[in-house]
Amino acid sequence: MTPRIKKHYPPVEDMNAAERVGMVREVFATIPSHYDILNRIFSLRRDVAWRRFAVGKMRFGSTRRFLDVATGTADLALEAARQHPDVQVTGLDFAREMMAVGVAKFRKLRFAGRIRLIQGDALNLPFPDHTFDVAGCAFGIRNIPDRPRALREMTRVVRPGGQVLILEMHFPQHRLLKPFYHVYLNLLLPRAAGLVSRNPAAYRYLGDSILHFPAPAAFTGLMAEAGLVRIARHPLMFGICYLYLGWKPEAPV
Repeated sequence: MTPRIKKHYPPVEDMNAAERVGMVREVFATIPSHYDILNRIFSLRRDVAWRRFAVGKMRFGSTRRFLDVATGTADLALEAARQHPDVQVTGLDFAREMMAVGVAKFRKLRFAGRIRLIQGDALNLPFPDHTFDVAGCAFGIRNIPDRPRALREMTRVVRPGGQVLILEMHFPQHRLLKPFYHVYLNLLLPRAAGLVSRNPAAYRYLGDSILHFPAPAAFTGLMAEAGLVRIARHPLMFGICYLYLGWKPEAPV
């Protein structure tokens, strides 16, 4: 039996960027085996519906290529391959342990010829300008301290007229949901994860990262600063999750 990791991570607001990057690497190296099943349980399987909704908003043109940034176990990449059979999908993440789960999934589902996963840095995407029709990130950008730079990189690698799509969790502002969700993130989530995960402290961090993620209007502003236009945001499940969608201008602004 794999030994439990007895660890406590400092609050997000108490870490500098370098400390947080190191901590995130450690977190995602220790939770891949239970990550998918815990996501399904804790979201009541809504994470599946949210990804499906996001992929349904994707529009492909000249390149027929999709980039999934912070792909993790490749669920967004797989959904894109399912819904868009003629699209080539690339997933990128810095956690090999998470991507190994994704590789096993798409080989089992016979998507190996259409999806490739590579290890890389979201802040320095290893692709030329205008390589993809769509760049997306599902439940990963809150783990990137330098979000403006990540958004600029995603914008750089999509073609003019292409899309940048972000799917992310939020702390809901609905007055009836706020107290329950606060207890859920800080108490119920880490305790429940502790029953099956070897690193339950990782789920305390993940809850903390949701609490400290920018409000929807502020995050929309970051997308605009990255050079995106026609930005839309779609609240899902009373604002627990948001889909953000922006377009790269056809001509330089």
